Amino acid sequence: MSSNSWILSRTLLMAILEDRLSDQFVASLVWERLGYLCPEGGEGPWLAGPETPTDWGKDFPEAPPVIASRQASVRLTRSIPRESKQLLKQQLNFGGYRIDELYPRRTRRATAVNWLLAWLVSAGEPLQEDGALPALLDAPADPVQGHPGDPPLG
Repeated sequence: MSSNSWILSRTLLMAILEDRLSDQFVASLVWERLGYLCPEGGEGPWLAGPETPTDWGKDFPEAPPVIASRQASVRLTRSIPRESKQLLKQQLNFGGYRIDELYPRRTRRATAVNWLLAWLVSAGEPLQEDGALPALLDAPADPVQGHPGDPPLG
């Protein structure tokens, strides 16, 4: 993992669930933990690296938009070990979204957070209570479309 990684903290993960961070930012948290490499200067696609799991690198040589891509979100869901499926509830006391808040983008964000929690467990790292946060965004006016610059859902 890059030394520039954001520390996974309760405050960061809750900001994701509250839709206060861009889909691109959320994806980058997953990508670096999957071993994808950020291009020099940060421009261009992230590419599978030597630590990227073989199945991910084969199916996604370029890091997939894990919120926008249904295929990538399903892959994330399936890669969460059974014993880690309830981490959103157990560690964040997150009971899910209300029925009027259920949008594919939001459920995929919850999947990404659950995957990040499972990654912490597999890495033997504790969930920090607080940590640095990027500038928080207002929740999008249209949760279907997301934040300006978020890729459209597929």
